[in-house]
Amino acid sequence: MKSTTTPAAWLLAGLALLAGASFAFAGSVTKSSPASTATKATAAVSAPTGHDVPQHATFAMGCFWCAEATFEGRPGVISVTSGYTGGTKLNPTYEEVGTGKTGHYESIDIVFDPAKTSYQKLLDIFWHNVDPTQGDGQFCDRGSEYRSVIFYHGEPQHQLALATEKDIEASHQLRKPIVTQIVAASVFYPAEDYHQDFYRKNPARYHEYRTGCGRDARLQQLWGKLDTHAPGIE
Repeated sequence: MKSTTTPAAWLLAGLALLAGASFAFAGSVTKSSPASTATKATAAVSAPTGHDVPQHATFAMGCFWCAEATFEGRPGVISVTSGYTGGTKLNPTYEEVGTGKTGHYESIDIVFDPAKTSYQKLLDIFWHNVDPTQGDGQFCDRGSEYRSVIFYHGEPQHQLALATEKDIEASHQLRKPIVTQIVAASVFYPAEDYHQDFYRKNPARYHEYRTGCGRDARLQQLWGKLDTHAPGIE
């Protein structure tokens, strides 16, 4: 797994391994996993048109630990799963995705109740929790597997994603062009179990990672405020 540069203030030594996840603190942070466990792939589904059945929203926002924490517990959100999508490798492992050679992105798949929240609301949360102008990853995580992407399920989601992108561009709040990709959803592979709900299982390590990666500092700089829902944000 490739290492990613982090701010010097975050370089700590001696963190214990957890379920095979290790952090390198010699000027970089590395996340790695144990041998792959069987996962159940979820085929891309088109969002139903009614308001009485759950729908899917799939986003890539850099580190999926942070992305998952951003959406879990929101009104109308039924579940959030960390995983991999967008590539060609069947049943990819964390290590394989980390090479950047599988074409997959660290992603989350959200199941939501359209009677309690809207896809447009989820898009608003997405945009304000990524750096849409960063093309080489997200925050300290560099590599194609960390880029921000909206994976739309059906044409209505596609048009909403494009409309929200245009609204942000028209606001002139961002000083650089938006490079977030908007592409059709494909097969989603859930990540290994220890990645799921990482912020709950390992809050100290999660907070160290989030702070050290400069995520919140950059979001504050971009948007002028922070979405205080996500754990780790004061």
